[in-house]
Amino acid sequence: MANVKICGLTDPDLVGFSAREGADWIGFNFAPVSPRRVTPEAAATLLMQVGRARPVALLVDASDAEIDVIAAVGFPVLQLHGAETPERLAAIKARTGLEVWKALGVSTRADLDQASDYTAADRILIDAKPPEGATRTGGHGATFDWAILEGWAAPAPWMLAGGLTPSNVAEAIAATGATAVDVASGVERMRGLKDRELVRAFIRAAKQP
Repeated sequence: MANVKICGLTDPDLVGFSAREGADWIGFNFAPVSPRRVTPEAAATLLMQVGRARPVALLVDASDAEIDVIAAVGFPVLQLHGAETPERLAAIKARTGLEVWKALGVSTRADLDQASDYTAADRILIDAKPPEGATRTGGHGATFDWAILEGWAAPAPWMLAGGLTPSNVAEAIAATGATAVDVASGVERMRGLKDRELVRAFIRAAKQP
């Protein structure tokens, strides 16, 4: 059984639905090139539907000014999904006083080594490394070889992402020991558009005993 983050929601009804179905976190994507991007103004409305779920703001190499605007909306968690250095993460955490996560793209065991550099991170999100030439750092629906996580001593609480779906999330949890999982494209019926039944199925599969 794992905690669940449903990421990239743009519709208030689906935010409320995901929360009622048991999502632990709901992610809102502020990356400029993402098909799931929301504005701070839209996010303020979406946050009204999160219920008991914790909202997470996904940022990609955001400036201090951008971070200040988004933090003011009321997010308790910032997820950094760009090329932010350990020093930049620590500075953002000190500036905002918020919980800060770092997403890392991996494809080999050596890629996991970078996680230990982010000592200020409250959580590490392990995602699949983007395809060559990709313009976005995540949301590609690609998995990675979960075997590279075998025996890995995570330096902080961590979350598994990358190509997870209702069909494979239980297997992924069993294979990696992940206690938290993240999904975006894996519960969409088309790019950027979530499907209620897929969201429900994913949460139930991740939370099965």
